Amino acid sequence: MKSTFKVMASTLLALFVSVGAMAQDAKPKASPAATATGKIGGANITINYSSPAVKGRKIWGGLEAYDKVWRAGANDATTFETDKDIKVEGQALPAGKYSFFLIPRESGTWTAIFNKEPKQWGAYKYDQAKDALRVDVKVKPLKETQERLVYNVTKKGFALDWDKVSVPVSVK
Repeated sequence: MKSTFKVMASTLLALFVSVGAMAQDAKPKASPAATATGKIGGANITINYSSPAVKGRKIWGGLEAYDKVWRAGANDATTFETDKDIKVEGQALPAGKYSFFLIPRESGTWTAIFNKEPKQWGAYKYDQAKDALRVDVKVKPLKETQERLVYNVTKKGFALDWDKVSVPVSVK
């Protein structure tokens, strides 16, 4: 009887600890993981990223510096995957999985980078020698603030929207 009680007590204790851990995990993450998918001209596109929020901060030229490689999201570098060869802003990008970076510029013309090393934390070990493709893109102002960073895939390409900026990238 004592051993049955001990087993029941330890089982209940484990259950309470597990529920407590789940309650702590239940609070929203500061930059939750997200995925954008779509088809562009027969190619399946998948973008995996972490989605930070503005939270009243100055993003461009503040939190994210101009003229510096940025991971185009939070946490791990954003990844871009295509199952077919595509053209990005008119330039060839072979099928594969890439890390995706941006270089924001105050001028409004940013550089989009597809790097051959898809698994990276941030841009801390970014190596330009591993770039598969670099293209310049014109950013567009958003009418309203986009609080949380989001990627959208359309039939003509994809765009990153965050704060008051949309970064469209043409894909064929």
